[in-house]
Amino acid sequence: MIKHIVMWKLKEHAEGADRATNAARMKQQLLACAGIVPGILTLEVGIAEPGLEATYDVVLYSEFENKEALDAYQSHPQHQALKPFFGAVREARQCMDYSL
Repeated sequence: MIKHIVMWKLKEHAEGADRATNAARMKQQLLACAGIVPGILTLEVGIAEPGLEATYDVVLYSEFENKEALDAYQSHPQHQALKPFFGAVREARQCMDYSL
């Protein structure tokens, strides 16, 4: 199994919207990718909550059966279509993939 975790720190304003609006849009777009390829076991998206410690605004936690499933997800056209918007609204991005 491969775990794929990505965190985004968002710009205060981008693409005509504020940070909270863009975070909600990112969450919706990521959740729409939950079943795009076989081998996705888990796909969760969290948005930082006011009052709780967080250095990033959006997190994706996902599990894949194997590297091939992760590769298929990352190269899928629906996932690729997210990149322009995500790139425009993010200030920073961190990613970690590891196997169990």
